Amino acid sequence: MTTAIHKPVRLVLADDHQLFREGVKRIINMESDLEVVGECGDGIQIIELCNELNPEIVLMDINMPVENGVVATEKLKEIFPHIKVIILSIHDDESYVFETLRKGASGYLLKDMEAEALINAIRAVVSGHAYIHPKVTGKLINQLRRMTYLDERGTSVGSDEQIVKDAGVRYHPSPDSPLTKREAEVLRLMAEGKSNKSIGDHLFISEKTVKNHVSSILQKMEVEDRTQAVIIAIKTGLVTL
Repeated sequence: MTTAIHKPVRLVLADDHQLFREGVKRIINMESDLEVVGECGDGIQIIELCNELNPEIVLMDINMPVENGVVATEKLKEIFPHIKVIILSIHDDESYVFETLRKGASGYLLKDMEAEALINAIRAVVSGHAYIHPKVTGKLINQLRRMTYLDERGTSVGSDEQIVKDAGVRYHPSPDSPLTKREAEVLRLMAEGKSNKSIGDHLFISEKTVKNHVSSILQKMEVEDRTQAVIIAIKTGLVTL
């Protein structure tokens, strides 16, 4: 009986700092299921590389010469819709996250993340999930909250002070929801962008207990991370901003 040999997932790196590329490549190539097959320093070259190498994943910076990562992501997804793009950036501004996701990126990571977290994020995207760095989750939720105060013309309704004042997150229980009452409360606080420690302080429970509740929520909602859980909760009406 012949054992099937699984080829590693092929990645291309696009970043204008060679030393950074070398470090990321070394981290990725230590994994048997991942392989960096090409690299470049600007957004124009990435199209040529993908045409030549046909990778499954492109790991791309935003700030690059000639053509930035946002423009490159849009062009790449138009030409190669099957290739998944992961942004790896120093910017934690929610506007960058929204813009790159809108252009077709499947993930948004920060360059200060640990090596293990980077590998796990890549594998999550390979498996078909979206992945957003936890550090920008709160900012992303705030942006979603602001969007609920836009009218059909895209005009802000009310002053910024009024938006902040009225922007409490509410949980709407559903008879079909598998979440317990405590899990629902944790989910509501997650949607406010609170950390596990802040949630624990708010509910007078330990951070470890919060982590257990979060793990249970992710499992029941069949998602990989807290950002996905919050976005699904908003889309399905479990929480409103």
